[in-house]
Amino acid sequence: MSLLFSPISLGAVTLDNRIVVAPMCEYSAEEGRATDWHMIHLGHLALSGAGLLILEATAVEAVGRITPYDLGLYDEATEAALGRIVQAIRRYSPIKLGVQIAHAGRKASSQAPWDGGQQIPVAEGGWPSVAPSALPHGRDEEAPLALDAAGLARIRQAFVDTALRAVRLGFDLIELHGAHGYLLHQFLSPLANQRDDAYGGSLENRMRFPLQVFEAVRQAVPADVAVGMRVSASDWVEGGLDVPQVVAFAQALKERGCDFVHVSSAGVSPLQKIPLSPGYQVPFAETIKREAGMPTIAVGLITEAEHAEQILQQGQADMVALARGMLYDPRWPWHAAARLGGSVDAPRQYWRCQPRELKTLFRNASFGQR
Repeated sequence: MSLLFSPISLGAVTLDNRIVVAPMCEYSAEEGRATDWHMIHLGHLALSGAGLLILEATAVEAVGRITPYDLGLYDEATEAALGRIVQAIRRYSPIKLGVQIAHAGRKASSQAPWDGGQQIPVAEGGWPSVAPSALPHGRDEEAPLALDAAGLARIRQAFVDTALRAVRLGFDLIELHGAHGYLLHQFLSPLANQRDDAYGGSLENRMRFPLQVFEAVRQAVPADVAVGMRVSASDWVEGGLDVPQVVAFAQALKERGCDFVHVSSAGVSPLQKIPLSPGYQVPFAETIKREAGMPTIAVGLITEAEHAEQILQQGQADMVALARGMLYDPRWPWHAAARLGGSVDAPRQYWRCQPRELKTLFRNASFGQR
């Protein structure tokens, strides 16, 4: 029996299988509003057969966008635009839907990756960014504004407001983005957070704001909506955030009702040095799963069905997420099910493509052939 194709519950939300489509920024929104690109991109991923589809990093306020083209969910216009996409997916797919809500912090006001990804100076049409401390991400970038008490309160409320918009749209799951060098990660990392108040210094203080944001969101949304956190388990820089610190953070999240942790790494410093290899981040997920006792999602160069199954069988994680691999092969769950003896949901319009030797690949696929 394949573990990859067995159900799992995250809080009150049950997934049909343990394959997750990880969030992937598309840089294709217009003033934060989802476009037809999102309809096409998310629409075909919703037919992938995965148990969960998590939408890309979705800004909680306009100044929290990484680029001018980031998806947002911070006003009526962005809510209406994204609602159109969600309604279309719900009509044709049973996949569970999550949204990753985020604030870029000091990594905001940047070009899209295909335009170089560099910071856009304010004088050239960018906007001032905010962060725990007035430390730029890159040596030659403009310094962000250090957040004061009013700024912290505004952003905390922005996360809550975005989460409530997600609930209104019918999302099953909300993931707070505390990884990849964005604002919540910036507070956690001593490389970006050099405050001397209650939000900086010790690990307890550096965790304070991310935990306050999580608590506010968890308390605001209904119990039947799962709420979790994406984390960077290592900054890959000496003196930065490391696994023991992130384990302590995960334990604190669990005490506050966190339903899962999505384990990644890096992003807070251009000095990072990452030894890439298949599954290179899986040991982080394994340690957090063991020490925090909470469902974990592993990610990072996992491309083969057998590797994904092995991760679960060995207890290294509870779910496996794919990003680039899913873009390369949007039917990855179908092919994994064929190799591992599992089954997936597929739209009835596609039932006729089921290979004759794989009669149980698609659930409920029964039809006559004229």
